[in-house]
Amino acid sequence: MKKVFSTLLGMAAGAAAGGIAANQAAAKKIRGMHESGEKVHELYMAFDQWLQIRQQGKTLAEYFTKKGYKTVAVYGMKELGERLCDELRGSDVAVKYAIDKNADFIYADVDVVMPDEELAPVDVIVVTAITYFDEIEEMLCEKVDCPIVSLEDILYEM
Repeated sequence: MKKVFSTLLGMAAGAAAGGIAANQAAAKKIRGMHESGEKVHELYMAFDQWLQIRQQGKTLAEYFTKKGYKTVAVYGMKELGERLCDELRGSDVAVKYAIDKNADFIYADVDVVMPDEELAPVDVIVVTAITYFDEIEEMLCEKVDCPIVSLEDILYEM
């Protein structure tokens, strides 16, 4: 009887531990999905604001020109970064290079460097990875002397 009780108790403890582990895994997955949803929402809102600016006949080059920025580095070469490079192409504002932690896998019209590499001087660095702006700004401010601005702030300032 003692063996049966011990076996049942062990099975119950194992089931409880398994349930806790499954619950933790599910909670982690839900948090990841929530964070992903927030990123998509931020991206959507940025593109919406950008479209409104364009519908008003303005371009982002106007922002940089008004601030006296002639050379730009773009941090983040996903959708927003690519569109920013596209928009500035042919304007008086030159994108000197891009910065991305996946630089080795990115093909762009500009040089793409890793964040830990030496960064050439520019007038401003624009962070297009808007969700992670604070962390990126903190890391970059130790490496450069130029302003570091979020594309999101630029969009809402215009």
